[in-house]
Amino acid sequence: MAEAREPLLQSFDKEPLGDHESLSPPPYHSPPRRKRFADQYFLALLEGVAFVALGASVAAVCVWYFCYGTTSPALPDQTSTLTSCPCTDALPIKAPRPNPWKNLNVEEATALRSWLMEPERGLNLTWYSGAQDSDNYIHFVETYKPPKNVTLAYLQDPSVEIPRYARAVVDRGADDVIVDYLIGPLPLSKDTTVRPLTEIYHQPSIPLNARSTFNWTNLGRYMAFALEPLNEVTLDLYGGVVGDKVLAVAGTGPMSYDGTWRRSWLQLRWDKPGGWLHPIDFYVYTDFTGTDPTKYKVLRILHDGKTYNTMDEVKAAWRNGTLKRASPEPSDWSSRAIKGKRRDLDDRAGPRRVMFDGPRYRLDREEQYITWMGWALYLSFERDMGLHLWDINFRGERIIYELSPQEAMAQYSGIDPHQASTVWLDRAFGMGSNVRELILGYDCPADAILLNATVHESGSSTRRNAICIFESDKHIPLSRHTERGKNVMGAVRGHELVVRTISTVGNYDYIFDYTFQLDGSIEIRLSASGYLQGAVWTENSAEYGHAIHRDNMGSLHDHVINYKVDFDIAGIKNSLMQVKLEVEEREVDWLDPDWGSTLIQQKISRNLLSEESLLSWPVNGEGTYVVTNEEAKNAWGNSRGYVIHPGPLCRLTNLRSKRTENNVNWAKQHLAVSVRKEEEPSSSSPWNINLPGRAPVDFYKFFNNESISQEDLVVWLNLGTHHIPRAEDSPNTLTNMATSYVLLSPWNFNDYDVAMESRNSVLLNNDGDWVVEEAVKAPRCIPGLPGPVRYHGIDGWDERGEPLPKDSNEYQQWIDQPSRITV
Repeated sequence: MAEAREPLLQSFDKEPLGDHESLSPPPYHSPPRRKRFADQYFLALLEGVAFVALGASVAAVCVWYFCYGTTSPALPDQTSTLTSCPCTDALPIKAPRPNPWKNLNVEEATALRSWLMEPERGLNLTWYSGAQDSDNYIHFVETYKPPKNVTLAYLQDPSVEIPRYARAVVDRGADDVIVDYLIGPLPLSKDTTVRPLTEIYHQPSIPLNARSTFNWTNLGRYMAFALEPLNEVTLDLYGGVVGDKVLAVAGTGPMSYDGTWRRSWLQLRWDKPGGWLHPIDFYVYTDFTGTDPTKYKVLRILHDGKTYNTMDEVKAAWRNGTLKRASPEPSDWSSRAIKGKRRDLDDRAGPRRVMFDGPRYRLDREEQYITWMGWALYLSFERDMGLHLWDINFRGERIIYELSPQEAMAQYSGIDPHQASTVWLDRAFGMGSNVRELILGYDCPADAILLNATVHESGSSTRRNAICIFESDKHIPLSRHTERGKNVMGAVRGHELVVRTISTVGNYDYIFDYTFQLDGSIEIRLSASGYLQGAVWTENSAEYGHAIHRDNMGSLHDHVINYKVDFDIAGIKNSLMQVKLEVEEREVDWLDPDWGSTLIQQKISRNLLSEESLLSWPVNGEGTYVVTNEEAKNAWGNSRGYVIHPGPLCRLTNLRSKRTENNVNWAKQHLAVSVRKEEEPSSSSPWNINLPGRAPVDFYKFFNNESISQEDLVVWLNLGTHHIPRAEDSPNTLTNMATSYVLLSPWNFNDYDVAMESRNSVLLNNDGDWVVEEAVKAPRCIPGLPGPVRYHGIDGWDERGEPLPKDSNEYQQWIDQPSRITV
């Protein structure tokens, strides 16, 4: 126990003049009472001024000495005792069981592809590296998640073995369909079989026109070929042609309604850094139906608000001077190069956090299993949506079986066809495949723990350092109070564990955060940065955004991101309670007559929902939803539960667009609850983007009015923002505004605030002197210097498991990762 004297606090606790009584002269010389008080006050004032002056002088000397007189802030008698701070690597732990959700490794994926290629399978496959769109080839392979009941038995009983299965998505160009195959059991043996995986989809087949992937080399060649008749036009108007490093094209989605055709509005852009912000007023509506590029065709062209149905019409307009000429602006304004005048002291490195006592979390790297302050969970990674969290336990009890992102959509508005027809569903492009290495010291703290992430799309690739894990201090206490009284004054530090990954899909960077807190709360947060999808600014565009440069604007759009939360509160049988605030009028006989006899106040209304529901948040925050176990009570008789507490978020605004008819039904309300089913693993699919009229996964079909009273429930949550772009969104959107979160917190789950178990807390008592009690004190040590920022990129292998040279086309495509139809 340490003691510390607090003069300022003491001065409020004692008689005001008690310390100055000795200043009074002998009684027979005493002046009148008022004069004596004035003299005492004057002398006290002089004493205070002298004390302040002395303190200021000492402080100035100390500041000079520590900042300029020495190279270390340590006192002279401490320098010989200081040692280096502990290593910041996570402490080791062995996972209770091997991770049943872990993705295939490179060797397993290679063996699986080779097995599928064998003639005995009858799939008639071509290796991806040599395939045309008209061939049958493997798009990607990955682990197929095991059934929940089997997995829970496996986690609880070491004698239970869990069968492993995989899935392989095959684009069958010869048959104009896409087939998702289920393969297992693994490892491969004579007992392994392969069959179409149809039970998780609402359509019997997936048309090939629903794909968002291309043979990018062929598509680039086609676009250059298709627009070649207009080369003299674009050379004159814009100083270049498509494919010559002057002009590029970007398309839109969805590209189809029901899979019977595939078309997109392509917009010309200046091919330069930050090209997303450099559009050109020239739009080409192109038909990509089928697999034969020679049959692709340009349907119409739009320029300066006028539609041209043939290229000859465009040429004629050019010859008569109707078309408008444009020149590229300097690209400095759209790059991330440092701009403007240096701010005062910005030549110094900013503060960084230090773990003086070493890490407080444990990690099994092989099984991707983490523990921290009573929390324990597994991680997995997949092509479609990246990072998933599994079997989340707190203080020995499972809270959530699965926590995973499902889809990320962005719907745009504008006066041109590129903006007005765009609805992106980024699962199509692989948010996992678009994860890249984190920039240590910027994306995550310099001493964060880093994990790799592997996907098996068109071969195999490992994104090095793609996931970071770190403990953070929120710099606000989780709880605190100031009051004189035995053991009532103190604070608990706001420590938390963050698991983060970042996916860059085309122009946007999505930052996925999962934060675990000492009281048992989990924050799910999505923040966005990256480039706007730029449009050409005209005065007629003001209803859809703002000018961000001379000829450039950002367009109004909604971001909505869906999450699956499979709660298991005190077991798998749960219910959903709606909690609302209501205003009541009550007649009582004990009210003071001055105020009347009617009491008007709030009260709590609790209602257990009886069946699967599509839900919205109450206006003004006057209510919430709680996942409860009605058969499990805390010590005070309350049903144990977890509350879903919304932060800033939104649902989709435009509910009547044909482009979102049935493929994003999950986005049309704030949240929903359904009975968990194995055949409903996700709210979306990679092909929903291009099939709004024939969605492979139609979210509304999950809801059949089934009872949700003490059933295994899934809550589907939406985060999102209404993004009204502003000049400050250039060059990149800012995460302080483009962020959304929801907090999952204990709701009578415990008997008290279990964060009070934390030894990283302080207690203050006063018994004449202030006694400061800290259970844990950080040691004094010398932190290691952060290393230089390094970036490693991607390790890649072809389908046969051979390492890819970094100068190969396949490897460069992984680095550049064409996304959102950009050539």
